[in-house]
Amino acid sequence: MNKKHKDFFLNYFNDLELLLKSIEFEKINSIVLNLINLRKKNGRVFFLGVGGSAANCSHAVNDFRKLCNIKAYTAVDNVAELTARINDEGWDHSFVNWLKIFKVNNKDVVFIFSVGGGDLKKKISVNIIRAIEYAKKRKCRIFSILGRKNSYTYKNSNICILAKTTNKKLITPLSESYQAIIWHCIISHPSLKANKTKW
Repeated sequence: MNKKHKDFFLNYFNDLELLLKSIEFEKINSIVLNLINLRKKNGRVFFLGVGGSAANCSHAVNDFRKLCNIKAYTAVDNVAELTARINDEGWDHSFVNWLKIFKVNNKDVVFIFSVGGGDLKKKISVNIIRAIEYAKKRKCRIFSILGRKNSYTYKNSNICILAKTTNKKLITPLSESYQAIIWHCIISHPSLKANKTKW
């Protein structure tokens, strides 16, 4: 292995190690406690994200439903509906109009997976921003796992777990990896996990 490759691997996993050392256990615990209460009240969790975070949303829905007996949904699981909404209603409203079908309420949580968290002035992830605006009007709680501070989602979350990395070149892969680490921790918690995994 040449030095350039070795240095990259060392830097990547060193950054990941620093990220893991900064995990905010109290915030994870708060999410767990909220989800225990949500399940008791027959509430639902709506996962929203784009790109790699969208794929994480789909995976998380499976885990929350199958392992924790929590009603969970994501707009990205139905590509026909999502693309029809984008085509007919525009990207910016693709998530909010999907949420309206469910008549979300104060028993529910909207859970955002995002690297940047959305910026209205720069017109980044506006579909997430519009969904949060609507969810707040409906008295939903907003949870998020993000890669950046000072975003719309960061400022409007009830509980936000931040991937604290200073390496801007790796913010996307580390943030999206962090999402998976955190939600797998949540669904593995003994007070939430209702069903055994196969292995």
